[in-house]
Amino acid sequence: MKFDLMTGGLNWSQSAEIAQQLEQQGFCGMLFTEAAKVPWMMIASAAMATKSLEFGTGIAVAFPRSPMMSAQIAWELAENTGGRFRLGLGSQVKGHVERRYASQFHKPAPQMRDYVSAVHACLRAFRQEEKLHHEGPYYNLSLLPSQWSPGRHEFEDIKIDISAVGPFMCRVAGELCDGVHVHPMHSLHYLQNRLIPDVTAGATKAGRTLLDVDLIVPVFAIPGDTREERAVMLQRARTQIAFYGSTPNYAYQFDDLGFEGTTPKLGALMKQGDIAGLANTISDEMLAHFAVEAKWDDMADALLARYQGIASRVVTYLAAEDIHRNPSNINRWGEIARAVAAA
Repeated sequence: MKFDLMTGGLNWSQSAEIAQQLEQQGFCGMLFTEAAKVPWMMIASAAMATKSLEFGTGIAVAFPRSPMMSAQIAWELAENTGGRFRLGLGSQVKGHVERRYASQFHKPAPQMRDYVSAVHACLRAFRQEEKLHHEGPYYNLSLLPSQWSPGRHEFEDIKIDISAVGPFMCRVAGELCDGVHVHPMHSLHYLQNRLIPDVTAGATKAGRTLLDVDLIVPVFAIPGDTREERAVMLQRARTQIAFYGSTPNYAYQFDDLGFEGTTPKLGALMKQGDIAGLANTISDEMLAHFAVEAKWDDMADALLARYQGIASRVVTYLAAEDIHRNPSNINRWGEIARAVAAA
């Protein structure tokens, strides 16, 4: 199981600096989000500053970009990182795709199925395995003159992952993708009873197994030797879980665990702008399902106990913020990274 750090919104020099520090501390990789800033230049600067650290997008927004553009970016990053890059794609939500990106949003799972298939078609054409030809319900590609092809290189086996929460998208991941980005708000019950069976069903449809699909799992890991030391991260985790949990589509995450009615309550508090009320709604019992809280020396064992045999990569959701607040803590996070990776 590999141990990564989630980050985003950095300038190029910051990206290079933190990448160097993480590599020295024994982290396996960095996962870059796409929100206010695109991830590509951050990844390039981090890669040029390191030799072994692995990089991925967690996630890059797919639908506003043509499949050809995503394939070209992935191809170039794979070559220039020496194969240390994997492309993580996500649908985002309709409002952002249509109103922020001025792009088309259809049924997300079928559209993502067609999108990933189109990216694969582009990569096969780049590898000169076949002429570019993809005809789907949403994307059609059939023109790639030789002077417009990016040229072959030594790192052409590019992994493509997608974010997935519901059953339809999970099946797409199992059928077509190398990995699935699990939602940060998840419980073991959700992984074992919802996500894994759905990913397995998709994999079976394609003649594959669950072992062919990496589970990339962001985790609210909250280390600290006292409750007071963990207080800031605890509050941050409660707030973020409440924010995610206010979305009606995620109500089952609470309901499955016996916390019925939590999502409507969170939704009402969200409309009121009551951030403190949101966080306070997430009880210690709830938090234990959605986060991992432990002393520094116990955190690696806690992560292994929960995720070993399930996750291919665990990604620390809060570590970047903690390191920014407390730079010396990078040494403690490094101890966790090395212990998890060694196991």
